[in-house]
Amino acid sequence: MVLPRYTLRQLAYFLAVAEAGSISGAAARLHVTPTAVASAISGLEGVLRTQLMVRRKAHGVVLTPTGAFLRERARTLLRDADELELAAASGGTELAGPLVLGCYVTIAPTIVPMLMEWITTHHPKVELTVVTGSQAELPHRLLDGALDLAICYEIALPDGLDSVRLYQSPAYVLLPEGHPLAEHDVVPLAALVDEPQILLDIPPAAQHTLLLFERAGLGPPRITHRTTDFELTRSLVARGFGYAILIQRPAVDRSYEGLPLAVREITPTNPSGGVLMIWPQRVRLSDRAAAVVAFATEHAHDLDPRRRRAAGRRAG
Repeated sequence: MVLPRYTLRQLAYFLAVAEAGSISGAAARLHVTPTAVASAISGLEGVLRTQLMVRRKAHGVVLTPTGAFLRERARTLLRDADELELAAASGGTELAGPLVLGCYVTIAPTIVPMLMEWITTHHPKVELTVVTGSQAELPHRLLDGALDLAICYEIALPDGLDSVRLYQSPAYVLLPEGHPLAEHDVVPLAALVDEPQILLDIPPAAQHTLLLFERAGLGPPRITHRTTDFELTRSLVARGFGYAILIQRPAVDRSYEGLPLAVREITPTNPSGGVLMIWPQRVRLSDRAAAVVAFATEHAHDLDPRRRRAAGRRAG
């Protein structure tokens, strides 16, 4: 066996420079001197017999094509080295180490607690961190390496992601209790066009709502209020300020104030494609992340709030 002449430390210093964009920035992150970082980079370039980056005085560094290639390979190799250390510590018998899970902000309350409970109970040495965010930011944070997994809607996702579908989540209309349209089990979108609408104005909710009317061949809805908060939207509906088109379904048909709400299907509807658990294609999942994906896939029906609602009605 021929041992590599480079070290993991050299790779770690190189990756820190590639991510920080400068030797001084990497040194600050690593809590070492810039001289130590520069020496490690020069040593790595000497071992590999190629230039990895162009140093520009007062302007940081720019990776060469070889450097860009090595950045991805180094990231994978260092990740695997961390996984080996964690697995060896337990003899490969239990999961341990950090796991960062991102979740779309309105989905998180119905999915994250169950996942957290399972991890805490069955894998107590896994250090779970949950990050909530928007549909626009979570996929890119995944691709940048800031998250291990994310849960979001199958809407406007960038390329380069793998996924498993957890459940379908078609849009519905939320009405004040006692609204004339609440007498119907299914409400035509055409009947809503002239009604005052409270628009949840965050991506992808707002775009999805407007697209529903457009694809139905209808004019734009009469938007009278816009919010960026899911629960505020529900509370305004409960107070009679209008209706809302939403995707996420809480198990309880009441607002924060405890006022009743009416949930009805709509027609025509354009299914959102559902709720996905996603991760970068180029990254091999850690044992911890793979275990969460397997659990979420196996118990997807328990994560689906519509099934919980149905179970609650039957129990009642």
